[in-house]
Amino acid sequence: MGYAVIKTGGKQYRVQAGDKIDVEKLAIEIGNEITFDVLVAGEGATLQIGAPTVAGASVTAKVIEQHRGAKGVAFKFKRRKGFHKKIGFRRHLTKLEILSISA
Repeated sequence: MGYAVIKTGGKQYRVQAGDKIDVEKLAIEIGNEITFDVLVAGEGATLQIGAPTVAGASVTAKVIEQHRGAKGVAFKFKRRKGFHKKIGFRRHLTKLEILSISA
């Protein structure tokens, strides 16, 4: 199979076998595998669109690492009021390696 679109953590990802992606934190131990339902599957000119998922299709991924992302800044400001507020944050992420896509 060529590629698939999966959904996790409220976001959708286009993946292929061998890809390494960062997703919102999943409560799974390092080295374990997880299976996702497929929203869209495609290979070449053919495209299968699920309603809401493609029947019988799945994506298998292996958890490589649990880590935190780069620092982001939330800056709040109200003009003419002297109000400034700066808050830093780092998202908790899970790095996945896509092992296979089955249809």
